[in-house]
Amino acid sequence: MALASVDEVIQLQQRIAPEMAEIIERRFMVLRNLHFAQPIGRRGLAQMLASPERSVRRELDFLRTGGLISVEAGGVRLTDEGEALLDRLADYVRELRGLVHLEKALARRLGLQEAVIVPGDCDRDPRVKQELGRATARLLQSRLQDGQVLAVSGGTTMAEVARAMPDLGGRPGEPARRRTILVVPARGGLGEDVEIQANTIAANMAARLGGNYRLLHVPDGVGGEALSRLLQEPVIAEVVGIIRRADVVLHGIGTAEEMARRRGLPKEQWEYLQCHHAVGEAFGYYFDAQGRTVFVTNSIGLHLEDLAHVPLVISVGGGATKAAPLLAVIHPPLQKVLVTDEGAARKAWELLQRTRPPEAGEREDPAAARPAGAGPAWAAHRRRLESSLRGPCGRGTGTDSCRRVTAQVHANISQQTKEDGNHGKKDQSGN
Repeated sequence: MALASVDEVIQLQQRIAPEMAEIIERRFMVLRNLHFAQPIGRRGLAQMLASPERSVRRELDFLRTGGLISVEAGGVRLTDEGEALLDRLADYVRELRGLVHLEKALARRLGLQEAVIVPGDCDRDPRVKQELGRATARLLQSRLQDGQVLAVSGGTTMAEVARAMPDLGGRPGEPARRRTILVVPARGGLGEDVEIQANTIAANMAARLGGNYRLLHVPDGVGGEALSRLLQEPVIAEVVGIIRRADVVLHGIGTAEEMARRRGLPKEQWEYLQCHHAVGEAFGYYFDAQGRTVFVTNSIGLHLEDLAHVPLVISVGGGATKAAPLLAVIHPPLQKVLVTDEGAARKAWELLQRTRPPEAGEREDPAAARPAGAGPAWAAHRRRLESSLRGPCGRGTGTDSCRRVTAQVHANISQQTKEDGNHGKKDQSGN
């Protein structure tokens, strides 16, 4: 008789002993919270779990008897056996909650190679974001190869990924395990905390990978003549060239409101985004719920259409509030892999079920919008912009503020078209 699969075992368990699922998930939550907060006392752990201290003490006694935790003067810690079991248990819980099936369904519906879903919701439990970072770090470790260039964006989720990377750089007194991986920021910096700047994350990730890094000391949002002059600087031009030759791109998914705030967009531009129903952002592009580009900021670094030439693009974002931004930002076949959490995945699936499946060609590939050799697909983006600017808010471009911002959007497109053309000439010349 053939052995039952994990799925079959779970189905049997749910029919014969459904209470076991609750016990397994409860102990998984204890182990996961310990992993991120250790060493921690029983009372602190009970507060984190929002559970009575007596019930937490009972679970800890069970886990200690099994050799999965140690109770010391400084608090409770996971043992090596407990750490190893946590990873295996996370996979089991994903099966238990039906997340493995949801991963396959979501990847198929979005046209992705793979989707990874971690249990929980970042919006409800901040520790889920740490688990999101761990899952992304494991995926990245399995895909990165020596000699590759990794480009990373900024943000709190990317900072968690960097923290979750296993430290291959070597501890004091230990030899470092070096890798020939180069990490670069995907874009210029935003006006935000230095800890979540792309430059900082690139440097931290390179240190943990035992690789090298190059930084881009340019603020995001620079435009016009200033942008042109900066791109003529040899050091900046060299780094931008490396960024655009990235083998792997790791980027976060932001809500339009969050990213407008991080960029410090003027009130006029934020009102414009609201007027045009922007919900998500990536690489300086703001999208509405249908995935149409409604606004583009000036920046130095990767642009959306550059992803067409990147072998592996990993998008990361969690929380139910990121469901609509996630669907807006994912543009197959540009992104290949999505790492998200249960809250975002279930909400995104719910939104997809309420809409018709996308027709062939409805979301055109930006790389294919113009003939080969003609450069990036700015013509397609211009058509999308002009279509979306004809009045989704009912005001059209009739107001002075709409006219000013519309003109700025088109100026940004023209500036980036020029920038891409210059880089294309350099690439062709071998410089």
